[in-house]
Amino acid sequence: MLERILKRMCEKVRTREYVMTLHGEAEMDEDDLTIFDVESVILTGEIFERQKDQTTAEWKYLVKGQTVAGDDASVVTKLSSTGKLVFITVYRS
Repeated sequence: MLERILKRMCEKVRTREYVMTLHGEAEMDEDDLTIFDVESVILTGEIFERQKDQTTAEWKYLVKGQTVAGDDASVVTKLSSTGKLVFITVYRS
């Protein structure tokens, strides 16, 4: 099941059907990462945890992969009801 979800996430990245939250953007800047790094994490990554959001009851996925430079990083993401991939936060692992 998680492989199928990761495959959908990769497709959303390839077709640029994603949005970055303001929190995610701030964390990305703080860790000196770019949107290309975030895309790379999804495309090279694996889902290592799934969490249910207590407020919205939506599933969030923690994906660990590599940046463009080959460094380890993680992305917390979800598939929204609008069909877009939402990057909630990003951090170096």
